[in-house]
Amino acid sequence: MSAWTPPELPVSAGAILLDEQGRLLILKPTYKSGWTIPGGVMEADGESPWDACRREVREETGLEVDAGRLVVVDTRPGKDGAKLGLRLLFHCGTVTTRAARRIRLQEEEISEHRFAPVDEALQLLRKPVRRRVAVGLEAEHATYLENGRPAPGIR
Repeated sequence: MSAWTPPELPVSAGAILLDEQGRLLILKPTYKSGWTIPGGVMEADGESPWDACRREVREETGLEVDAGRLVVVDTRPGKDGAKLGLRLLFHCGTVTTRAARRIRLQEEEISEHRFAPVDEALQLLRKPVRRRVAVGLEAEHATYLENGRPAPGIR
């Protein structure tokens, strides 16, 4: 009998960030087509999804996210040789005009950014991200725990 091996499950975390006019921050990645939101893959070193969200926002934009709320837990179906994936989306509130002027992109991964009106941004986002963000913008409640306890900074 062989030893049990836990399943590998790719997990990513993304952030909804709006400016003071209610426009959505979107990013143009260098490594895939279309637009997306700040976010990326959770590190396998014990990083939590909330930590991954904050790290990815910081790496991709230079913005610091200190508070947010989990609005969507989504799965990416496993197909064409890809594994089932888990996608978490956090609504991280408003970026002030002052903070928006300090955005510094991770040039090797992000070629441009913009704050776009929500309807326009949703049309620019890739389909799976679009659906997730549309739900996340309207979501009022979600529960998020780390090791069975509320996580710091989560409302």
